[in-house]
Amino acid sequence: MKSPKILLSKVGLDGHDRGVKVIFRALQDAGIDVFYTGIRNTPKSIVETAIDKKVDIIGVSILSGAHLDLFPKIFQELSKRNAQNIVVIAGGIIPDKDRIILEDMGVELILGPGSETDQIVAFIKNNRG
Repeated sequence: MKSPKILLSKVGLDGHDRGVKVIFRALQDAGIDVFYTGIRNTPKSIVETAIDKKVDIIGVSILSGAHLDLFPKIFQELSKRNAQNIVVIAGGIIPDKDRIILEDMGVELILGPGSETDQIVAFIKNNRG
């Protein structure tokens, strides 16, 4: 069985990355091949890195409130590069009313503050690409 690969990233001007670093460490500890791009990435740079690293999943952390603007751009970039097979998940502060919109867009998992790291580890291990 192929080992899952995930790219974690912060998108936009959001500079708060404590949560994504906790997830990064939990994934590493679970034996998952994980990359973290750091803060202030563009949708284009996230997708380019994901394709370059040949990841199965892109995990985007966002706390800025710009999720309804930035996630469509991520999906547009994936589509432009014929990489719609890459699973997209989200973490951060996302209001319930926006979760449905993101899910309809294609976001497969949305985690909020206080989510258990076991939940994301299980999701990733079950989505091996």
